[in-house]
Amino acid sequence: MTEDTQRMRILSARDIPLAVFLAQDMARKAGMRSQRSATLATAVSELTTNIIKYAEHGLLTVQLMSKNDRLGIEAVVQDRGPGIADLESAMKDHVSSSGTLGLGLPGTRRMVDEFDIQSTPGSGTTVRIVVWA
Repeated sequence: MTEDTQRMRILSARDIPLAVFLAQDMARKAGMRSQRSATLATAVSELTTNIIKYAEHGLLTVQLMSKNDRLGIEAVVQDRGPGIADLESAMKDHVSSSGTLGLGLPGTRRMVDEFDIQSTPGSGTTVRIVVWA
């Protein structure tokens, strides 16, 4: 693993601010403007909060990447929790299995440049996001 890729385990709510800091540090290395860095931080906060809320623990990988002379940050959040039984519904606004507003995943998808989610009931969920500088 190089300094362009960082991983951290998400074990409790105390890890969420550290995950956000890690993402913001990578954004700084990519030369992101503060608005883009804030977008990345918000998305990472939401996704790592979901780990604690639904799966108890997981892994965050944050990586500096380049494509066509653009720098960006890829963040991948993985867990081995219960998975999402109805992924299509979970990606709709105001749908929540935990009594929240149900804006987390669909809101995250709207704010980032690339979003991919894979979930298998009983095996866990992986979400990949990219924010370009």
